[in-house]
Amino acid sequence: MKDLFLKRKQAFRKECVGYLRYVLNDHFVLFLLVLIGFLAYQYSQLLQHFPENHWPILLFLGIVSVLLLAWGGIATYMEEPDKLFLLVSEEEVKSHLKGQTVRSLVFWLFVQTLFLLLFAPLFLAMGYGLPVFFIYVLLLGAGKYLLFRQKASKFFTDTGLDWDFVISQESKRKQVLLRFFALFTQVKGVSNSVKRRAYLDFILKVVQKVPSKIWQNLYLRSYLRNGDLFALSLRLLFLSLLALVFIEQAWIATAVVVLFNYLLLFQLLALYHAFDYQYLTQLFPLEKGKKEKGLKQIILGVGSAVLLLELLVGAVVFQEKIALLALVGASLFLQLFYLPYQLKRLVDE
Repeated sequence: MKDLFLKRKQAFRKECVGYLRYVLNDHFVLFLLVLIGFLAYQYSQLLQHFPENHWPILLFLGIVSVLLLAWGGIATYMEEPDKLFLLVSEEEVKSHLKGQTVRSLVFWLFVQTLFLLLFAPLFLAMGYGLPVFFIYVLLLGAGKYLLFRQKASKFFTDTGLDWDFVISQESKRKQVLLRFFALFTQVKGVSNSVKRRAYLDFILKVVQKVPSKIWQNLYLRSYLRNGDLFALSLRLLFLSLLALVFIEQAWIATAVVVLFNYLLLFQLLALYHAFDYQYLTQLFPLEKGKKEKGLKQIILGVGSAVLLLELLVGAVVFQEKIALLALVGASLFLQLFYLPYQLKRLVDE
């Protein structure tokens, strides 16, 4: 049993490491170094000119504390066939789950503590001292322990192990990691859900329901009703707007927004394969290239709407308006040059 789960753990970690090289490419590492340097400089400036009103700092610490407590899960490495083939070894599986709960708790406590150590200077600047900070760290550690204990208790029922719940939780945990890697490269094993959002149906009227625009209609419906892509677009747009509002240096904010726009465009390219399962689409009496043209128009529409919102916010908060021209130029480059290049690669594949 130990060898089985050890092989699964090693296989999944190997898969993640393989995707990680696409995430930590030269450009992204350079961007991270610049971002970390910028954040470190802003942090030092905050400590040197610490505000007299501590409530915003306390509010920030409270939000971060809640996010850190919720961050992390129990890695069980359970799979769908296990509820049938490992049923006879249920006691061993229970022992494995308890061991994984302890290992996951230790790992996430370590990660949480590392993040909290960054806030020690804030406690000193507010005059609370290190003893109060250590009590704060211990309280959050106790909260993490109780949270993991509550998560682990859901694995078991009065009659034994809740196989379906354990397997579904592990699937969700893996999907979160795979979706993160999918921001940077094509990832196998990412599952999507479909949900109709009736309040967005008015957007469908933008595209005429005529035979020549059948792919535009299909891709727009898939985008609005895809459980991941639409939500991902909102998250990236929200992060872009936050960067515009809270990053004082206009050029750094512009670089961050361009990065988010690139990630959005890259993710929307996944729509190209949204209807590969439907072989009847190959019988559409349409000219060659209509599929790529339809997808390009939908991505351009989404990208243009996002860019318009970013420009509106940037026009209000930016002192250096020339940075907005740089944002427009970079976005046009992505839409007019990078997008056709990636579409051509998809067609060639």
